[in-house]
Amino acid sequence: MASLKKKKGGGEGGANWMDTYGDMVTLLLCFFVLLYSISTIDAEKWMIVVRSFNRDALIDTGGPDPNASQSKSIGNDLPATTQVESDLTELYEFLAAYAAASGESGEILVSQGDGYVFLSFADAVFFDPNSSVLRPDGEAMLSGIIPALEQCGRSIDELRVLGHTAQLYQNVDNEPYTDWGLSSARAANVAAYIQSNSDHELLDPGRMTAEGHAQWRAVGDNATTEGMMKNRRVEMIITGRDIDDVLSDSYQQYYTMYNSTQTSN
Repeated sequence: MASLKKKKGGGEGGANWMDTYGDMVTLLLCFFVLLYSISTIDAEKWMIVVRSFNRDALIDTGGPDPNASQSKSIGNDLPATTQVESDLTELYEFLAAYAAASGESGEILVSQGDGYVFLSFADAVFFDPNSSVLRPDGEAMLSGIIPALEQCGRSIDELRVLGHTAQLYQNVDNEPYTDWGLSSARAANVAAYIQSNSDHELLDPGRMTAEGHAQWRAVGDNATTEGMMKNRRVEMIITGRDIDDVLSDSYQQYYTMYNSTQTSN
């Protein structure tokens, strides 16, 4: 009888073990369901989470280019990084030659940096004093550089047009509404002219921005006429796409931030 009771106790222990095992299997099933649900989240947001832990992380989601629906000029055949660099170099060389052949020295300044081309136009090139209406010779100059922008359009991440003014009186700020409005209108009119006279399949208007900076990014001394002329200017910053980092793309950044506002509300 004693041995029978002992065997019976062992049987009860086995039943308890099976209950624990069943609970563990259930928990594992829930865990894998959770993993599956995570695997179907938006790829862009998943990349952001990973990059928050490791800025150098590169993830191949295996999906289509997230910019394909927004960028007509790029399509599915993205240029290699070397092609982007080559396009920017060709653009710089063209603009440098164009600047040398157009107008007086100093009217157009061109430089190239790591991943960008910088272009600065003196005030008299595009606009009359206190005006945001493009001059005919300014329109002609823009028409001359638009083909070069179209040529490397697929490699452009963003084309920024910046408008600036000069401080009219020493130690007295310009009237804010007029100052910001004038600089913004000048930048917007240059961008609008480029858009109106370019092929959108080659140069995507969605990658263009117009910014007014009023008097606050001076590069010359407003106490002199020469300095004020330097400050009254329009500039372009053409940045190349970083093919190896999807999250650096201007389209991607915008739509990621926008979609984040939708999910957080």
